Amino acid sequence: MLKNDIFERLTALLDTHNARYRVMEHATGGRSEEVANIRGTQLGQGAKGLVCHVKGNGYRQYILAVLPADQQADLATLARQTGGSRASLASPKEVSELTRCVFGAIPPFSFHPDLKLVADPFLFDRYDELAFNAGSLERSIILNTEDYRRIAIPELVAFRKKAD
Repeated sequence: MLKNDIFERLTALLDTHNARYRVMEHATGGRSEEVANIRGTQLGQGAKGLVCHVKGNGYRQYILAVLPADQQADLATLARQTGGSRASLASPKEVSELTRCVFGAIPPFSFHPDLKLVADPFLFDRYDELAFNAGSLERSIILNTEDYRRIAIPELVAFRKKAD
């Protein structure tokens, strides 16, 4: 496994762009709810990153799809909205290669040229700050939401499951 320099890359990027953020060291949490409790944040403030493989219609693309941690992804909608016909979660090996992180520690930023960043617009609607694991299960960043949008510049794609 490569040395994980994601935290250093993230903080350097945020500092370069004068982002408003804070770092929190904490115990490893399991589920998103546990991590939110440990951080003292709302579940919906969590920026959950899913590495997906979108294919079909002559399209093949790895996508880092970011949505609030209290929402579920609709992978079929993600595929249609990004040009493919189907989407699946990437394998642990692919996740590691594309993000240099383990599942659960993926920040909502892409540092790999083959990993396209998209975010569900709902991520920006409710909270002034977003929280996410910063390349490690024991370290989080709590970042101003508008600073995240300004620095990461994700393509906005509505792909969360809507309540029926």
